[in-house]
Amino acid sequence: QVQLVESGGGLVQPGGSLRLSCAASGTIFSINFMAWYRQAPGKQRELVARIVSSYDITLYADSVKGRFTISKDKAKHTAYLQMNSLRPEDTAVYYCNVEGEGPARLGGRADFSSWGQGTQVTVSS
Repeated sequence: QVQLVESGGGLVQPGGSLRLSCAASGTIFSINFMAWYRQAPGKQRELVARIVSSYDITLYADSVKGRFTISKDKAKHTAYLQMNSLRPEDTAVYYCNVEGEGPARLGGRADFSSWGQGTQVTVSS
């Protein structure tokens, strides 16, 4: 079973920066995608940024382009989200999602999709 541990959230003033981390642990054969989602109160969860593990291809929500950067450390199975020029509308719980391949229960390989517990990001003066 793959577990994700997120860290780095907190309270920051508008215009400030935060860096989120997401570390995956457990038996992992390969990781295909690592992504960050967020959910603000009363709103649906939305994709913030995604990175293809093998090729460093990235995808960003329009609302964060030019301000947020997703990256990864493949050897450490860790994803990062550098958030700059934060705005009050970035306030949300941020969740990490990792998709890959791990061991199947009865042997062999199976796809997995794991979620972190979420970390609160609050942008306020």
